[in-house]
Amino acid sequence: MLLARSLAAAVVALTPCIAVAAVDGQLQANVPIIACTNPSSGTTWQIKVDYERVTVDSNPAQISDTTIAWRDAKDGWNYTLDRRTGKLTVSVASSTGGYFLHDLCRLP
Repeated sequence: MLLARSLAAAVVALTPCIAVAAVDGQLQANVPIIACTNPSSGTTWQIKVDYERVTVDSNPAQISDTTIAWRDAKDGWNYTLDRRTGKLTVSVASSTGGYFLHDLCRLP
């Protein structure tokens, strides 16, 4: 019983130290998950920025010191995240000229 408790305590203590996860058969460093909110509706969602692969939610991105920009392949929308303020601008094209959405993300 004492051995089982010691083993369980060791597993719990070491779990936060594991910083590598297997994805697609390859080792990958932890990818920051950023929480974003639409201030008008209160809707929240998360984005995953992979700095090593230069992607956001698996979409190719342009990452600089000040911005992260990407186009979502699913909806065709373009996103620009200001890395200083957390302001996320979404550009949506349409036959009537398109529109912009302004959201806010909590940066790590």
